[in-house]
Amino acid sequence: MSWLEKLRDLVRKPEEAVLDPDAPGLATVVSAFDPAVADSAVLAESPGWASEAPAVLVHHLLLPADRIEEAAAILAQDGYDLREQSRDGDRVLAHARRVQVLDALHCAQERSRMAGLAQRLGGDAPGWEARQPGDSPTASA
Repeated sequence: MSWLEKLRDLVRKPEEAVLDPDAPGLATVVSAFDPAVADSAVLAESPGWASEAPAVLVHHLLLPADRIEEAAAILAQDGYDLREQSRDGDRVLAHARRVQVLDALHCAQERSRMAGLAQRLGGDAPGWEARQPGDSPTASA
C-alpha cells in the first residue's frame, strides 16, 4: 500500500449505517407543525432526537390529487420519496421522505422549500416530523 493510500484510509470517514425509511421500530422523535415555532427551538426541545444519527425526515403535504405525480418528480430530484397516505375528495395527504442527519438550518430550509412547492401546486405543507430507531437510548415513542 502506497503512502497516499494509507493517508486516504486515515482521513476517510467511517461509513454511516443506512437507515431504511420503512424499517420497523422507527419512532417519531421530533415534530414541527406550528409555523410560529422555529425549527431550531423544536429540535432543542426534543429529548428523543439523536442529533448525530441519521433520521427519516417526513414532510406532510396536502396536495391536489392531479398534482401528486408532478410533486413526486420534483421531490425525487433531491432524494425524496413521496408516499400517498390518504385522500379526501380531490385532496391528498402525502409524505415526502428522505434520510438525513438533521440540523436546524437544513430543517428550516426544507420546511420553507416544501411550503413553496406546495403553494405552487395549489396545496399546503402543514409541518414535518423526524423518525429514528426506537431502540436508540434517546428515542421516545
